[in-house]
Amino acid sequence: MNNPNSFYEEQLEKLQATLAKQKQELTWISLMRLAAFVATCALLYLFYGQTLWMWTSFVFGAGLFLFLLRWHANKRTVFELNRELKKINEEEIKILKGDYLERYDGKNLEEPAHFFSSDIDMFGRGSFFQYLNRTGLKEGTTHLCKTLLSNSIDDIQKKQKAVEELSKMPEWLQRYTALARLTKTELTSESITKWVQNCVPFISDKMKRVPAVFGLISVILFSLSVFEILNWWFLGIWFLLGLVITGFFLKRNNALNVKTSKVKDTIEQYSLLLNEIENQKFSSELLQKEKKEIESQQEKASLIFKRLSNAMDRFDNRNNVLVALLGNGFFLWDLQSGYQIEQWILQYSDLVEQWFSTIAFFDAYNSFGVFAFNHPEFSYPVITKDSNYLIEAKSLGHPLIASEKRINSDLQLGKKDFFVVTGANMAGKSTFLRTASLYILMSNLGLPVCAKESAYFPIKLITSMRTTDSLADQSSYFFSELTRLQFIMEQLEEETYLVVLDEILKGTNSVDKALGSKKLIEQLVEKGVPGIIATHDLSLCEIADNLEVVRNYFFETEIKDDELHFDYQLKAGVCKNMNASFLLKKMRII
Repeated sequence: MNNPNSFYEEQLEKLQATLAKQKQELTWISLMRLAAFVATCALLYLFYGQTLWMWTSFVFGAGLFLFLLRWHANKRTVFELNRELKKINEEEIKILKGDYLERYDGKNLEEPAHFFSSDIDMFGRGSFFQYLNRTGLKEGTTHLCKTLLSNSIDDIQKKQKAVEELSKMPEWLQRYTALARLTKTELTSESITKWVQNCVPFISDKMKRVPAVFGLISVILFSLSVFEILNWWFLGIWFLLGLVITGFFLKRNNALNVKTSKVKDTIEQYSLLLNEIENQKFSSELLQKEKKEIESQQEKASLIFKRLSNAMDRFDNRNNVLVALLGNGFFLWDLQSGYQIEQWILQYSDLVEQWFSTIAFFDAYNSFGVFAFNHPEFSYPVITKDSNYLIEAKSLGHPLIASEKRINSDLQLGKKDFFVVTGANMAGKSTFLRTASLYILMSNLGLPVCAKESAYFPIKLITSMRTTDSLADQSSYFFSELTRLQFIMEQLEEETYLVVLDEILKGTNSVDKALGSKKLIEQLVEKGVPGIIATHDLSLCEIADNLEVVRNYFFETEIKDDELHFDYQLKAGVCKNMNASFLLKKMRII
């Protein structure tokens, strides 16, 4: 069994040493660049008036300076990547200690009308999403959110294999995440896709060879002028002609440049992410399938993307005054670069959406891989088809409770069982409901669950645990409860779900509450719907006397030496001790 904390500490130690060394290298390259600049200026001064030596010094000095500039940029890129990796390992060490509450919690992603989103601490402070999420891209976060909320029971075993495989490559996961987090975007992948798919080229194929021919003529005219075979005026007229031709397309080239300047850095970074996927071998069917989505061309998708990035870089050079004048005057620079970009779009626009989708998929699934790596003590449920049980779990616990504080219980829930769970306040009923709900969710996602071992018959989840009133909708608490229960009953007409309820009909009097709750449970049992309900109303336990599939369970509370004691263990039977009166007296309220 791997030790994730040891891995992160080892990685952190290596990265700290690497970063210190790279920082020194960057400093030396900067000093060398400064020295090259000073030396070039000194040589130009020294050889002033000696044309050949001046040009030689300038060309050599400028070349050396540009080489050092490029070298520094490449080293800086690697340095930034390692610095991001360092941050990732520091974060993982903190998360393993339970320090994750300052991370992005995804509260804005919550869907109140969803099957279970608002009830099981999916989003918000201390949520499953906040603990799980490792995405570096907005698109990856969106993909992760959709996956968490999908309530899908398809291909669970394929998902398990994919998650298990990713969990065994933590260094690749970190590198991919670091590259994703370094991606700075002005536009979303969705808006880039729309632009590419709706782009209408304005440079016709007839103009394809014009820049090359025009540039060749420019070189010939320049050479003839240097050797005084042709008057310099001819070259000047030719230069003005180039500017006129470029000016004819100026407005449309400017519009294209506005768009490309916003997306070129994104495209370059995405090409690196595609390259990471292409160069990694996967054995699980699901990951292989996703990888094949970017291998439909003879050339690698990363290289195709890189080619677009390079074309955009060249096009962006038009913002340099020297390139804008000389490049367009002699080589029709805008026309040439714009044509290359448009031809790329015409050829590959239909593939861009899938490439973005694959990148987002791996960004999202890496969160699952890291979760599995961080919890080697968790187990993958055995997916069953013939069992009479939905869940057979040994030592089942809540995955977000620290192991030293977590109290686990065994759980056997039949395909038609309906559990009535009673217990005093704070005894563990609600935590148990969320534990069972998260077991369903995590199993459906292909994640390892917080249990020693378990068998699982796939089923979708639907809950009613945190109903609230709404001033905006002018709905009372009771009406909100009824609306939620109506939603559940409507969904049960379409598919089978595990129904999880927490103290329903709280918005009415105790007599109506008891009667309504009994009627609802009886109706669900009649439909053959499995479920769990937590309640303080012990009268609901009487249903088990008449209906075989209804089973009573409870969480015990004991008062010893004028103090409350909870064991948080799920037991068969009915709760006998309640603690509301005791707590009121203890806190001197009554």
